[in-house]
Amino acid sequence: QVQLVESGGGLVRPGGSLQLSCAASSSISSFVSMGWYRQAPGNQRELVARMLSGGSTNYADSVKGRFTISGDNAGNTLYLQMNSLKPEDTAVYYCHANYGMDYWGKGTLVTVSS
Repeated sequence: QVQLVESGGGLVRPGGSLQLSCAASSSISSFVSMGWYRQAPGNQRELVARMLSGGSTNYADSVKGRFTISGDNAGNTLYLQMNSLKPEDTAVYYCHANYGMDYWGKGTLVTVSS
C-alpha cells in the first residue's frame, strides 16, 4: 500500500507562486507514473502535470510555461512549482502515483484570489 501526502497549498494572490509537495511512502524512482491533478468546484478532476518513469513530462495546456513538475529521486518527494498563478488555478490539487495500481493523496487546497 502506497501512501501519498500533499502539502504546500494555501492562499496566494494572482501572479504569485506556490510549491506543492507530495511525500510518498515508496521510492518515486520505482513508479510507472506520478503526477498532479486538480478539481475545482463543479468541475471534473483534470490532469495538471505528469512525470513518466522514463523522465518525460506532460502538462495541461492551461499550465504550460507556468508550472513545473519535478521529483527528488534521492528521496520520495514529488513537487509542483506553480508560478504566475491565476484565479482559475483555484482547486484542490491531488497527487497521483501508479505503481501498478493507482494511488491518490487526499489533496491540498490552492486558492488564488486578491
